[in-house]
This record gives sequence, structure tokens and C-alpha cells, in this order.
Amino acid sequence: MSDGTVYLVGSGPGDPELLTLKARRLIDEADVVLHDKLPGPDILAEIPDDKREDVGKRAHGEVTSQQYINERLAELAHEGKDVVRLKGGDPTVFGRGGEEMLYLAEHGVTFEVVPGVTSAIAGPEVAGIPITHRDHASSVTFVTGHEDPDKEESAVDWAALAAGGGTIVVLMGVTRLPEYTAALVEAGMDPETPVAMVERATREGQQIATGTLATIVDARDGAGIEPPALTIIGDVAGTRERVVDFLAPTETTDD
Repeated sequence: MSDGTVYLVGSGPGDPELLTLKARRLIDEADVVLHDKLPGPDILAEIPDDKREDVGKRAHGEVTSQQYINERLAELAHEGKDVVRLKGGDPTVFGRGGEEMLYLAEHGVTFEVVPGVTSAIAGPEVAGIPITHRDHASSVTFVTGHEDPDKEESAVDWAALAAGGGTIVVLMGVTRLPEYTAALVEAGMDPETPVAMVERATREGQQIATGTLATIVDARDGAGIEPPALTIIGDVAGTRERVVDFLAPTETTDD
């Protein structure tokens, strides 16, 4: 029996219509789909229960370890199964796809990466915010707001980001919002810099809160923004108010 192939598939930001055609085909053809909750309920509901394996959070708040996921992918492939490792957004944008690629290669497993629409771009776009704009930002930086807890100190240099200009998009940074907005202001970024937060981009229950570095924490709390959400920091966030009246209706909250 020959080994199967592992497909590291990005599911996009959650709207099933934003799945790529290749992602849809591979999900349908796979023997097993390993997933967590990030692809969203609408996409997961279309996968038969008998070929789904949830490798996200378990009962009592326990989380499946990355080591277990790596080992399970290799195990299934060596059993001759074609496996889809379904991820929210894009597999390698803070999705641990890089770790899985290395593990699979080290264990002789053939794999393919199938790109997805990352929420780091899709979230701002659906809120009417371009992450780059000739008049406002010629660069963009993607930052995780949820680093490996085993790190002794943060690898994010907020002072350098404050000095660099451009757009900053923080993924998974709802809880630590007060910390990094304060760090940016302390590093010299203008407290009046526009900021927006987008929760559940493209999904039912999408919400948007807007403010500045000085006010976004209160705006977050007033709107009840919860994960999954992202934060857009920079002048581009201020362009939303000029286009919001012409966006297709969504469930939004602006403060």
C-alpha cells in the first residue's frame, strides 16, 4: 500500500464562497479532514461527520497539541489516506503550516500547500479598509497578538513598528489590545492614529468597531468585540468612514 498525501489547505476567512475551487475539491475527495473551529461553522457543516477529526479545543478547555497534530497527519498518510489539514485563512499566515511542512518532510510524507484567502487582508477589505493606499500607506506589517507562551519575551518590536509607518494588522490580538496600543503610543505613535477592529469577518455576526489608539479599547468593549477578530492600525483605517455608507449591509458597530 502506498502512502497518501497531506494537503495543507487554507479555508479563507469563513464565507464558504471564498473557498478556492481547489480547496473545495480536495475537501470533497479527502479520506480524512483534520480541522479546528477556525474555518467556521458554515464550512465545517459541509464536511461529512465520518471523515472529520476535530484537532482544536477539547472538553474542559484542553487544546490539542501541535505535536499530536503533526504525528496524526503523518500516521494517516502512512496508512495510505489522503488527508486535508483544514486551516482558517491561509495555511502559513500564523497558521503553523510551516511547522507541519517541516515535520511531514522529516517523516517522508508527501504534502501540498493550498493557499487560502487570509483574514489579514479579507477582514479589512470587507470593512471598507484597504491595507495599502497610495495616499496613506505603502507598506503593511502582519503581527500576531498571540505569541508562543513559552517565549521568554515578545519577538514583536512595537517601537520599530511605530517608527516604520504603513499599516499594522494584528491577528489574534483582542485580549492584548490595551498592551500593544499603549506600547505603540509609548514608542511615539500619535494617539489619534485611526484603528479599526473586525470580528468574524465575512461570517454571520460580523462586527466592526472603529476609533483611535487612544479610544479603541473603549470602542472594543462597547461593541463587545470578541475573538476571532483582527486589528488594523494606521491611516488606512480612517478611510472607512468615507465609504461605509456605500458598503453592502453587514452587522457592524462603530464607535
